[in-house]
Amino acid sequence: MSATAKDTGPKYAGPKYKRVLLKISGEALMGPAHYGIDIATVDRIAADVKEAADAGTQICMVVGGGNIFRGLAGAAKGIERATADYMGMLATVMNALALQAALERTGLACRVQSAIAMNNVCEPYIRRRAMRHMEKGRVVIFAAGTGNPFFTTDTAAALRAAEMGVEAMLKATQVDGVYSADPKKVADAVRFDSLSYHEVLAKDLQVMDASAISVSRENRIPILVFSLAETGGLAKVLAGEGRATIIEEK
Repeated sequence: MSATAKDTGPKYAGPKYKRVLLKISGEALMGPAHYGIDIATVDRIAADVKEAADAGTQICMVVGGGNIFRGLAGAAKGIERATADYMGMLATVMNALALQAALERTGLACRVQSAIAMNNVCEPYIRRRAMRHMEKGRVVIFAAGTGNPFFTTDTAAALRAAEMGVEAMLKATQVDGVYSADPKKVADAVRFDSLSYHEVLAKDLQVMDASAISVSRENRIPILVFSLAETGGLAKVLAGEGRATIIEEK
C-alpha cells in the first residue's frame, strides 16, 4: 500500500458471535447524573451498538430501570412488592424507548417489545417476530422484564437470551470484567479472566442473580462481562479482541 493510500478495511476483525443479547443496567443510562436519563450517555451507547451491528452481529437488548425506579427499593419504603416491581417494569419501558430513539438517530432500525401489553407505545413480546426483526438487521429491545413481579431484569435477560438462541449474553458494567470485590472500593480486588457458572455462585460474585446464572448454565449461554465505559468496547468484545471476563461451563 502506498503512503497516500487509505486503509478502507474493517476496524476490527469479523464478529466472533453472530447473535447476542446485550444487558444494560438502568443506572448506566444516568451518565454523570444521579437520576434519570442522560441523553449524551445514551447516544454514546447507541453508537457502540451501531458499530457492532454494522460489523454483522444480530443484537437484542434488555435494559433495567434502576435509574428511574427500583422495585426492591420501593418495597422497602412501604409499597407492596408486586406493585413496586410493576412500577420498575414500566421504568424499563421508558429506558427502552430512549434507547430506541438514540439507535434510530444513528440510522439503525430498532423495535421495542414489551412483556406487558401497551400497543400504543411498543410491540408486544412475540418470540418469532423478534427473531425475524433481528434477521432483518433490526435491534430488538425487550422491555418490562418477564412481565411478572419477583423476577429481576437479569433473569429476564437470561430467559430472552435462551428464547432468541443467542451465542452469548453480554453484561455491560462500569468495570472491565468480574472482580473478587468492587475494585472501586477494594484496591487489591482480583480480576478474573474466566469463571465457571459454579464458581460465580460459589464465590457469591454478584455478577447476575442466581436465577439468571442457572438459566444461562442450563442453556449453555456464555456470559461476557465487559466495561461499558470504553468507547467501541462492544465491537471489540464481539470480535474476540476486547477485555472481558467470560463465564461458561468448564
